[in-house]
Amino acid sequence: MSAYIVGIDLGTTNCTVSFTAAEAQSAEVETFNIPQLTAPGRVEARNSLPSFLYLPAEGEFSGDSLMLPWGGQSDWIVGTFARDHGASSPARQVASAKSWLCHGGINREAAILPQGHSLPQGLSPVDAAERLLAHIRDAWNFAHPQAPLEEQSLVVTVPASFDPVARELTGRAIRRVGFQRVTLLEEPQAALYAWLYSAGEGWREHVQPGDEILVCDVGGGTSDFSLIQVRDVDGQVGLERVAVGEHILLGGDNMDIALAHVAGRRLSESGEPVDPWQQRELWHRCRMAKESLLSDPNLGSVQVSILGRGSGLVGGTRTTEINRGDIAAIVFKGFFPSCEWGTPVNRPPQRGLRQQGLPYAKDPAITRHLSEFLVRSEREGRRGPDHILFNGGVFEASALQSRVGHVLGQWRQQLGEPDVLQGKGLDVGVSVGAAYYGMVRNGKGIRIKGGTAATYYIGVESAAPAIPGFDVPMDALCVAPFGMEEGSRIEVQGEEFSLVLGEPVVFSLLHSNSYSDDDVGMIRDGQSAGLTELPSLEATLPSEEGQAGQFVPVTLETRFTELGTLEIWCTESGGERAWKLEVDLRAGQEEGEHGP
Repeated sequence: MSAYIVGIDLGTTNCTVSFTAAEAQSAEVETFNIPQLTAPGRVEARNSLPSFLYLPAEGEFSGDSLMLPWGGQSDWIVGTFARDHGASSPARQVASAKSWLCHGGINREAAILPQGHSLPQGLSPVDAAERLLAHIRDAWNFAHPQAPLEEQSLVVTVPASFDPVARELTGRAIRRVGFQRVTLLEEPQAALYAWLYSAGEGWREHVQPGDEILVCDVGGGTSDFSLIQVRDVDGQVGLERVAVGEHILLGGDNMDIALAHVAGRRLSESGEPVDPWQQRELWHRCRMAKESLLSDPNLGSVQVSILGRGSGLVGGTRTTEINRGDIAAIVFKGFFPSCEWGTPVNRPPQRGLRQQGLPYAKDPAITRHLSEFLVRSEREGRRGPDHILFNGGVFEASALQSRVGHVLGQWRQQLGEPDVLQGKGLDVGVSVGAAYYGMVRNGKGIRIKGGTAATYYIGVESAAPAIPGFDVPMDALCVAPFGMEEGSRIEVQGEEFSLVLGEPVVFSLLHSNSYSDDDVGMIRDGQSAGLTELPSLEATLPSEEGQAGQFVPVTLETRFTELGTLEIWCTESGGERAWKLEVDLRAGQEEGEHGP
């Protein structure tokens, strides 16, 4: 039995940890302040751990200035000092590890971070996630020596739009640090659990059956949208997640980069050009300027400064400013513009060549992405949000909450702006909700019906004759319906397939947010259904002597584990053998993106 239930928000920009006593009769969730380096020789406990890592150069820091309270000195710095110091040495800094973790165009287990590095040792996205979790583990264990984190019941949050590969890789990082009793929870659901926790027994007074709640989650690196419907279940009010948006690499970091470009252009016009290292430092300074201007309406401008080339002296400092007009033009008009209902997202054609990097959204307008999500949801028979719950650090600025509410009000016309549900702190709300969800799993509170956030299919070759110049037609077999619950198994009934022994077998894995009513075993035309292809699944079925190349009849079984990962198994018909299909992490990887 664990002493605590611990919620971990493994965020793109910040990580937070909250916890509650496992045997408490009523949930009292606390936030764990995480000790971390804030400067050489200075350790402070803060309620968030910035998701940054920094590799010091040999001799960069003296003695034991990087020692942590639990002893030892890691080769990588984690947290606040890694973020702040790394702004001036970006070639040694790892940022946005979670975004790299879900990037299907790279080998996510290759040491590609820091991006474009030439260091003797780099990190893979999985390594980076592991080091963040290891720091959290060591900090917790130092504070709770009688209750090691490895022995506690953990809930780790992931974006609702994470595909099975990103979930599996997150699970891999979790297992590497020794965590065993872990459940993955979607971040928007965690945000709503935090609201349920803060509202207490009175939450039913705010909503009624038939209402829809939009969770609008814009963090440092991603934007996620989910719709949760309030339902009457046998006379009791219940909640069910009914729609999930696509994974959008667009958030507060993009705003900071855009402001840094403005500041860099001004500095270049008034002197020598800004180099890439100075541009990264500007990014950090502009983030602080943005937060100051959005939080203080009486502030007209904020100065941002960087060191001149080759100089650490005050006299070599270069300074410009970010003003309120920049915030209006870039943040409000660029990222949160007013737009008509149904305005499509701008998707320019892909260039033939591009630098290795994260697949950021091409259209920066978060409101257009939100419109596209709600239009799709309306086509599936939903009426649109009656309530909105904001989540993510971007919405710490109440002005941005008001902006989104105003745009939604314009779309809803006579209905007006949706009611805003006040959550439990935008900075720690996700980890608070994760810890509370752990209590719900123990029967103390209301559970949101969720499950898989998309419908999943396997590509199956049609039994058709070969035709010169045409590929063999491919159908899509539904193997996991939308909303499949954790811990459940589903056999694909009525279908038997043939697998060849002793040779690698590759399966196409596809998914869709548009066909949420499809049942297991349903077949769609894979050529015209508009499904999105994920990294493929592969297996090599062991064969006995003389059996290589023979075909074996098998049936398929889908398992959605308690951890929150999707597994697909092939079971020999009438036999005892079964094979788990593993994700091919290199599938879809582009030439030139293999890492050093």
